Amino acid sequence: GCLHLLERKMEENFTEPVHKLDFTLSSFPRCRFFSLTETPEDYTIMVDEDGFKELHASEYLQVVDSTWLVLNVSSNGSASLNQPIGVTKIAKSVIAPLAEHNVSVLMLSTYQTDFILVREKDLPVVIHTLASEFEIYKEENGELAPANCEDISNGFHKAKQEFNATVHPVQTPQNRFCILSIAPETLPAIATKLIDVLFYSASPPKDGTANNQESITFFAFSLIEGYISIVMDAETKKKFPSDLLLTSSSGELWRMVRIGGQPLGFDECGIVAQIAEPLASADISAYYISTFNFDHALVPEDGIGEVIEVLQKRQEAGR
Repeated sequence: GCLHLLERKMEENFTEPVHKLDFTLSSFPRCRFFSLTETPEDYTIMVDEDGFKELHASEYLQVVDSTWLVLNVSSNGSASLNQPIGVTKIAKSVIAPLAEHNVSVLMLSTYQTDFILVREKDLPVVIHTLASEFEIYKEENGELAPANCEDISNGFHKAKQEFNATVHPVQTPQNRFCILSIAPETLPAIATKLIDVLFYSASPPKDGTANNQESITFFAFSLIEGYISIVMDAETKKKFPSDLLLTSSSGELWRMVRIGGQPLGFDECGIVAQIAEPLASADISAYYISTFNFDHALVPEDGIGEVIEVLQKRQEAGR
């Protein structure tokens, strides 16, 4: 189904906006795809059509005109999508080719898998771009069936271009982040703390002035097809009951690379590729979250020095 992308602006008084977002808990039984990300500037919401219908009109919400479709890339090319590949593995085979064909994408990594979001109107060029390398399936009534390229061939209208995307500045805030999951049945046990952290707790200043030496506000929560994924910094993690939080056996901590010196918009192509391609070439894993105004890549803490070096070389080459 289609997704809608929304931004909720930051306000001094959180009470009214929180009530406007009370659907985030009440609509879980009906909403199959829901993501809420807090950044220093705003809250970004990605929600499917059923969840979108639960939203009340509000002066605090800005909705992107386009609707979006979700691509999930699996390693076996069959109807089973339980073997995710990862952002860096699809950087050259999916993300870069779409950028070369002038297709703007959003990325949403979760604890379980990675999703590529493309605008519904770009579906014809997406299929034509990827069909030579992938078997493409579409979901109908909960079942996967092969996509029929013939049905949409007339919609193919974007030719491959010389790829020369704008190279945006990056920031490396000092926060150390955790990537976590919880069992869905334990969500009620942390719901109050979740709302408190997102809307009421003390956080670094929300003035958008984060630089390379500062920590920033960042918290991401998603519930997709019954699976919960959470990204929070190590200090925020201490506020939650540790026995309910699931993480990898290594308990790895992550650092952030934040892309964009100013709001990026949705028409520009190659933003994800700017980070994903050089990291893939250096065999560095990444966890990627696009928001309404900026993009964020999380990389293993012990590799942040190499990441900064790789991206600096990329920026120098793009000048």
